[in-house]
Amino acid sequence: MELIQLIVGGIASGCVYGLVALGFVLIYKASEGVNFAQGDMMMLGAFVALGMVNQDYWALPFFPGILLACAAMGGVGYGIDRFVVRRIFGQPQFALVILTIALGFVLRFVAGSIWGFTPLVLETPFAGKHVKLGGLVLGYEDILTILVTAALTLGLWLFFSRTKLGLAAQAASQNQMAAYIVGVPVRRINSMIWALSGVVATIAGVLYASKGTIDPNIGLLGIKAFAAAVIGGFGSLPGALMGGLLIGVVEPIAARYLPSGFSQMSPYILMLIVLTTRPGGLFAQIHAKKV
Repeated sequence: MELIQLIVGGIASGCVYGLVALGFVLIYKASEGVNFAQGDMMMLGAFVALGMVNQDYWALPFFPGILLACAAMGGVGYGIDRFVVRRIFGQPQFALVILTIALGFVLRFVAGSIWGFTPLVLETPFAGKHVKLGGLVLGYEDILTILVTAALTLGLWLFFSRTKLGLAAQAASQNQMAAYIVGVPVRRINSMIWALSGVVATIAGVLYASKGTIDPNIGLLGIKAFAAAVIGGFGSLPGALMGGLLIGVVEPIAARYLPSGFSQMSPYILMLIVLTTRPGGLFAQIHAKKV
């Protein structure tokens, strides 16, 4: 029963990793670039949501406040692409890596300047509530995390596989110049995907904050989420979620049954195992390109 409880808790934590990994995959599917500020966007989204709903700040009703925070972070994501990332359009992908790493430091400084560096708690209507199933105890926040993650992953998969806009985004990622020539609004689509990644990051931040305290350094969670995206296979939305779930389950089991320190190393050990046995990830999506 203890092992089952660890697995259930790990699935809930893994869903948060998976949602942040989805942000990595979204940007990659649109531009074949990697946004290393995704974890910090999650952190900023959590703080924006806290500012909307906590009694010490705007004190809005919880769900309208979260929706407003998602809209605000969608605007932040759009603005990052429109006024920052677009300036390096056509440059090597390495330029985007350096840019987003620097952007992460900026977002951490902004969050610390506004909300401080002391851990804060997001006020939620389901804090402390739980249900019992036999010997299992499931917190409302864990149940909500699992349900929201599953619904969001399915919705994004349908968007990229069934809608014209999603297919256009994938076409732009394969060859931006060719997509532009045939009439695909590449820059507008990129901005839209960055806005969407900001919304996803905010949802991940809210779900993370519902389980504990937040501070500007939680943006470093993006490192584990990057490992989750690699494990699942960049370009695969279900793969990002599966990678997050694997890490989320392995961590508490390693912390309980293995020597001290293994739980911190377990995501990266798992990533190395996957890379050496299946370099493209568990759900690799390989596309042939003519050069």
